[in-house]
Amino acid sequence: MIGGGTGAFIGDAHRRASRICNDFELVGGVFAVDYEKSKQFALNEGLSLSRCYESIDALITGELVLPVENRIEIVSIVTPNAFHYPFAKSLLSAGFHVVCEKPMTITVEQAEELEELVASNKLTFALTHTYTGYPMIRQMKGLIEQGALGTIQRVDAKYYQGWINSIIHETESQITGVWRLDPKYTGVSSCMADIGVHAFNLIEYTTGLKVKEVLSDLSPVKEGIRLDLDGTVLIRLGENLKGVIRASQVCAGEENNLTIAVYGSKASLKWSQENPNYLYLLSDTEPTKIYKPAHSYNNPSAEDSHSLPAGHPEGLYEALANIYKGVAKSVRGETFRYGEFPTVHDGVRGMRFIYAVVESNEKGNSWVQI
Repeated sequence: MIGGGTGAFIGDAHRRASRICNDFELVGGVFAVDYEKSKQFALNEGLSLSRCYESIDALITGELVLPVENRIEIVSIVTPNAFHYPFAKSLLSAGFHVVCEKPMTITVEQAEELEELVASNKLTFALTHTYTGYPMIRQMKGLIEQGALGTIQRVDAKYYQGWINSIIHETESQITGVWRLDPKYTGVSSCMADIGVHAFNLIEYTTGLKVKEVLSDLSPVKEGIRLDLDGTVLIRLGENLKGVIRASQVCAGEENNLTIAVYGSKASLKWSQENPNYLYLLSDTEPTKIYKPAHSYNNPSAEDSHSLPAGHPEGLYEALANIYKGVAKSVRGETFRYGEFPTVHDGVRGMRFIYAVVESNEKGNSWVQI
């Protein structure tokens, strides 16, 4: 693991998820910029200091001298955005499989370069759009593939959080202390690159369609903030198929309110991340149906994605574990289904979305092609 040391939520989530899927264990990494802190973390985790490296270069050198069967199988990158590309490039070039947090890079060109590296080196690269690992999202994808909705007529995705609200209404020193508000570390966008891209990814994942154009209206909310913290994006997926993505990090009281709805000519599907075990199928002619994990009526992809019997709630760790489970199959040459983990191609799509949204806003809210 690169990053994710003491106090890092996302690093802890990756470690728990990789253990839940029973396919990986943490054996080493570079856990902090400060080598002493990195070593202390390694000791706390019960890791050998011989596998706690001072830098990426040291990790690559140290691992490559080991026999292949003893070498680290994959490396998870859980650092701030700006470090994803250089670290992933070094690891891929050295022949390591990679799991990476999103957004994959901070420019489209960087994303396309990683895409070429993955292809040329024939490696596995997983991007942790974690919500694609939920069983009911996979059930949603399957039902749409089967034609349960008829012709898709509208898509609506929303992702509201409130955690930045209290930060920006306090002191300047607190603002500068949050790396997601600094373009140097996060890139051209905060809100859309952090959470809006999840909504975008879920739309393309569940429907199997590609967003072709976007029209955005973004806001930094408060003077002195250099990146978007709130925004609305109109999307076009086809001549008669349109939708909307709404994302905000300043909705006071909101926690992790990600929802997606896909409306069709015959029926519609709705799902919410805060109640992830329920998928609703709505119809004009029949009562609403509710799908839940661990039932034989679900498609094979959804059924392979639960780890507990029916009635036992599963959440974010289990969803991320499903992505790690798909990665393990790929790395070890086993058969896996398309969609078991987001790939480098999803990372390129995400970066193109982020840049198109920013461009649309800068051009005075005009349509921009992805």
